[in-house]
Amino acid sequence: MIKTRVVAVAPREPDPEVLSEAAAVLLGGGLVAFATETVYGLGAVATDADAVLGIFRAKGRPSNNPLIVHVADIAQARGFALDWDDRAEVLARRFWPGPLTLVLPRTEAIPDIVAGGGPTVGLRVPAPTVARRLIECVGLPLAAPSANRSNRISPTRAEHVLADLDGRVHLILDSGPTTLGLESTVLDLASDPPAILRPGPIGRETLSAALQTSIAAPRRALREQESGPLPSPGQLSVHYAPRTHAIRVESPEALARIDWPARAGLLAFVPIAVGATPEGVERRILAEPESAARGFYDALHELDDRRLDLIVTVEPPAGEEWDAVRDRLSRATLPY
Repeated sequence: MIKTRVVAVAPREPDPEVLSEAAAVLLGGGLVAFATETVYGLGAVATDADAVLGIFRAKGRPSNNPLIVHVADIAQARGFALDWDDRAEVLARRFWPGPLTLVLPRTEAIPDIVAGGGPTVGLRVPAPTVARRLIECVGLPLAAPSANRSNRISPTRAEHVLADLDGRVHLILDSGPTTLGLESTVLDLASDPPAILRPGPIGRETLSAALQTSIAAPRRALREQESGPLPSPGQLSVHYAPRTHAIRVESPEALARIDWPARAGLLAFVPIAVGATPEGVERRILAEPESAARGFYDALHELDDRRLDLIVTVEPPAGEEWDAVRDRLSRATLPY
């Protein structure tokens, strides 16, 4: 078993010695967890197929589920895309560093295992100083899915990573909680028109305005794991899920129909009246889109750690600003 170490690192001025240590682990084929602005990532050198295999083993991740490749800047991204076109250039200059992943045809420098056997690769430049300086220190791109066991709740804090991957990752760089809380928007530029594969912090209308063209709506989740390559992470119908049985209802009125156990929790994205749930129900109300995105996984972790018998969630209202939360909720819970 790997002896996992957690090292604190200042988010704005990371210690160069800590980054050098982390880079040495990565260049030696090891795994390092680090914070992006979205969630904590489990990193390995993207061009090292053996190191990347370690990610799949640590997470228990299906081999056809591709990984996002994190690069230091646009210039590095261009070197791993077979067809870096004007659209990619416009979007990268507008939204990088930031929570946008661009899916493009890949070069041979990206191993099959990173792409899940498919012809494309997802590329992005993360915003946090620690992440970008780590990539610069390594000198190579980092493949980095969320730093958790496959299908579990994504981590937004170093303690979430340790709880899930202790003994499976060599080093965790603790730079505090992530700032956005939900995974990046994934945009497929290999399709015509471009299509959102995974909703995230950057919405469809914003992307459409930047490109001055239409963007296809997010695709529905796959019902089950397929044998062929997936176009992007976050495509399976069951994902981001707590260990506790979790269900979702469409409205607060539906809470009256729930057979509440003695130990239960509520996670809602609309205001809920005090008397709408039995006394003693653990309540988390996130009724504003930005704070809901930032607090979604934190709230799920908190309720899951309570070892409850049931988590009930209430769906967010309509609107593009809720698309990413709605997407994650639909994969983390079962309809009631």
